[in-house]
Amino acid sequence: MDKNDKRTNTRRLLLRGAVAIGALSAARILTLPDTDTPKAPVGRNGAAHAAKPHPAAPAPPARGTLPVQAPDTYRLRPLAGEPSPWYPDTPPPHAEVAFTVPTRTREIALTFDDGPEPSFTPQVLRVLRSHDVRATFFVLGECAVAFPEQLHAIVGDGHIVANHSWTHPQFTTLAPGRVRSELGRTSDLIEKTLGSPPTLARAPYGDWDRASLRICNELGMSPVNWSIDSLDWTSPGADRIARNIMSEMKPGAIVLSHDGGGDRSQTVAALEWYLPRLLDEGYTPIRVEY
Repeated sequence: MDKNDKRTNTRRLLLRGAVAIGALSAARILTLPDTDTPKAPVGRNGAAHAAKPHPAAPAPPARGTLPVQAPDTYRLRPLAGEPSPWYPDTPPPHAEVAFTVPTRTREIALTFDDGPEPSFTPQVLRVLRSHDVRATFFVLGECAVAFPEQLHAIVGDGHIVANHSWTHPQFTTLAPGRVRSELGRTSDLIEKTLGSPPTLARAPYGDWDRASLRICNELGMSPVNWSIDSLDWTSPGADRIARNIMSEMKPGAIVLSHDGGGDRSQTVAALEWYLPRLLDEGYTPIRVEY
């Protein structure tokens, strides 16, 4: 395991007790009232709770420095419920966190976080391409600015590029201005690179609170989490990753995997195994679109 993988595992183990997604509930989404001041993170059961780091884990190392800066003024809108002023046909963002995709068939969504990067992102794209499957990539700004060609490769294959912050901080520990900077700066980069802003965002660790959800909506994005954690970030082996996914699979599932943040060779090997089997079982992977 390389240093990047150890760092990724440390930061995720730190927060797993507070923000891990448990068994998928019957409800698809979590509805939260709009407010300016709450501090507690929001769990999938709708209750506010305090983030409790794993007692044995050190504080997560900073992935980089990011000065607090306001995004361009046009990014302060739309507010939730308003159409996008720069893309009038874009529907207003959802205020609720999505854990599944709405479907009456065997549709599912494969999502990949923490990229792009020049080694494993192309390998994930190759596997998806070989099965004519589409997915959603939640990218980090600090990676996207280093490898813009990978953003073009993602959309060139018909996938969606979404926002995963700039440096992967825990939103519930940040002042609102810093959250806005993390999301706004990444959205600005994606739009500058690809020509249109992202309409979806995923908080690092899936850890939203009401303030960060409000900011996400104000920047024109709907929040998305997941219902199946592949646990590939723990490097348990390709077989274990595949079993984690297949054992929990059901229509509407959103699967969390990673194409960045460390050595993702196990993720690629698992994808090569489970994807054709999902297709054989009648599942149709789709992009997350709200």
